[in-house]
Amino acid sequence: MVEREKLDKATVVRTLLEIGIVEWRKQTALELLRDGKVTFAKAAEMAKLSLWEFADLVKQRNIEWVRYTSEEIEKEAKEASVAETSEVARF
Repeated sequence: MVEREKLDKATVVRTLLEIGIVEWRKQTALELLRDGKVTFAKAAEMAKLSLWEFADLVKQRNIEWVRYTSEEIEKEAKEASVAETSEVARF
């Protein structure tokens, strides 16, 4: 790498460390999100990425972070449907 990039060894080591730290931040944030220990926004902040960039990373790495049972999903859908019907009826 030193010869290919025409850099001194210290610069190469510094660059490799920076890459490693950036990747470590992302990996740690993804693991904490997956384990439910941090919110999505907090994980994005930890990774030093925007919410959109972090969402792309989550998708790329196939991280499952939303955990709803089928019963919870059904309940949420019914509540949303009732709320929407009520809202439409007002107008």
